[in-house]
Amino acid sequence: MTELKPWQWPEEIWRGKVEQVRAGRNLKPKVWPGGARCAVALSFDVDHETNELRDGGKSVGRLSWGQYGNRAGMPRILSMLAREEIKASFFVPAVTALLYPDEQRRIIAEGHEIGLHGWIHEVNTAVPPEAERELHLRSADTLEKVTGVRPVGMRTPSWDFSEVTLAVERELGLIYDSSLFADDDPYELIEKGEPTGMVELPVEWIRDDAVYFNMNRFQALRPYTSPEAVFDIFKREFDGAHAEGGLFLLTMHPHVITYRSRFWILEELVRHAKAKGDVWFATHAEIAAYVKAQAGL
Repeated sequence: MTELKPWQWPEEIWRGKVEQVRAGRNLKPKVWPGGARCAVALSFDVDHETNELRDGGKSVGRLSWGQYGNRAGMPRILSMLAREEIKASFFVPAVTALLYPDEQRRIIAEGHEIGLHGWIHEVNTAVPPEAERELHLRSADTLEKVTGVRPVGMRTPSWDFSEVTLAVERELGLIYDSSLFADDDPYELIEKGEPTGMVELPVEWIRDDAVYFNMNRFQALRPYTSPEAVFDIFKREFDGAHAEGGLFLLTMHPHVITYRSRFWILEELVRHAKAKGDVWFATHAEIAAYVKAQAGL
């Protein structure tokens, strides 16, 4: 049988795809803890070597770029967070945790959160559904074994979300996902018309360091945005969240943001947010738990 083209689909097909995973009710609370005007969720995707490994691991140079994230990036990040006395969330592929178990234990010991980020940073839609399920379950077990703490949230690698991802997250008993784009502020996830009680903490490419700074000479991919311009974008996103009383969520990578000419972006952003005097810096897990409680989920 010839596969139908999208323009040939009957309504049940295109509507079914749209309704697979949807944004439900907005979960932005009327007030944040301590009377804060907005919440700030700093997050780091600790990919390290897995970006190259998932594609076959042929480039020693790109593997070394991943190692920079561990050798230089993570110490710089954790030192800054300790200095500023703020907490953050780290989304860690299980292979990264196995390569650098002491790094993950330090993250937990210093009061931060570790969330799921795939097994080897695989693309969910590129693996069969049963394989995706097994990889997520194995990853959760691995992170718990390494750190002693069971993850309560997931960010899918490359924000790639398949038709079974939400079902697997629910099977794992997670309280939140942070991979989707349907709002600026937290919302409840709906699966096939059913409210799930799970919180989405939405992401966006414009609040991600990699889109501005990634480099791949074989694909003629070059950084095209200056650090000053990136800071301005992030600052305006924060200022908008603060004005609206919402959530500011920033995604960064230890092998991207931490170079000496860039790390000031994060440091200055933290200073700018703190200067407001009414901002709640929290982990994704803390924010998800708070908005769930406020909404009675």
